[in-house]
Amino acid sequence: MAMPDQDTDMHTDTRVTQALRALEDGRPSVRLRAAMAAGTAPDRRYTGKLVERCAVEPDFQVREMLTWALTRHPAGTAVPALVEEVRSERAQARSQALHTLSKIGDRRAWPVITRALLADADEEVARTAWRAAVVLVPEGEEAGLAEVLATQLGRGGRETQLSLSRALIALGEVVTPVLSAATADPDPRVRAHAVATERLWRDPDGGFELAVEEAKRVRVLGTAGQEER
Repeated sequence: MAMPDQDTDMHTDTRVTQALRALEDGRPSVRLRAAMAAGTAPDRRYTGKLVERCAVEPDFQVREMLTWALTRHPAGTAVPALVEEVRSERAQARSQALHTLSKIGDRRAWPVITRALLADADEEVARTAWRAAVVLVPEGEEAGLAEVLATQLGRGGRETQLSLSRALIALGEVVTPVLSAATADPDPRVRAHAVATERLWRDPDGGFELAVEEAKRVRVLGTAGQEER
C-alpha cells in the first residue's frame, strides 16, 4: 500500500508529465492551459521546456502565458536558462527571453544586455532589448545606457522609434545631454527622432506622431533658412 507522501509524489509526477506533453500539443488552447498549469504549480522540471517552447511558440497568448509561468518559478532557476537563450541564433528565442527577463526584473541578468544586442539586426529583438535594459540596468549605469541607446536614434518606423523614445525617457534626467547632442547630429533622421523624443518627454499626452511631424517641419524650415543665407 502506497504511503500518503508517495501518493502525493506520484500525483505530482503525473501532473508534470501531462503538462510537459501538453506544451507540445498542436492546439493553442491546450498549450495555453498547460502553460497556466506550469505557472500555477511551479516545478523546476518545467523550466527547460517553458524556455524551449518560448523560442518556437507561434501563438502570442500562449507565449505570454509561458512568460508568466516562468516568472512564477524561482529566479535562480529561470534566469540562467533565459540568459543562455538570449544568445540563441533564433530571433524569437532572443526576443521572448528578453521579454521574460524584463518581467522577472532580476538584475543578475544585466551582463547579457550587450551593445550588440541593443543594436540587434532584428527590430523586434532590439525593441525588446531596449525595454529589458531599462528594467535591468544597475543603479548608476543609466547614463552609459542612454548613450548606447542614443546610437539607435532614427532607426526604423514609427513603432520602433516610439519604443526607443519610451526607453530613453524611462531613464530619467540622465538622457537630457544625450538627446541635446543628438539634435545636432548630421543625420536628419537622428535629429528629428531626438527632437520628437524631447517633445514627448515634455508632453507625454501630446502624441508621438505629432512630435515627429513637428520635428520634421522644424528641420525643413531650418534647412530652408540656411539655403536663403
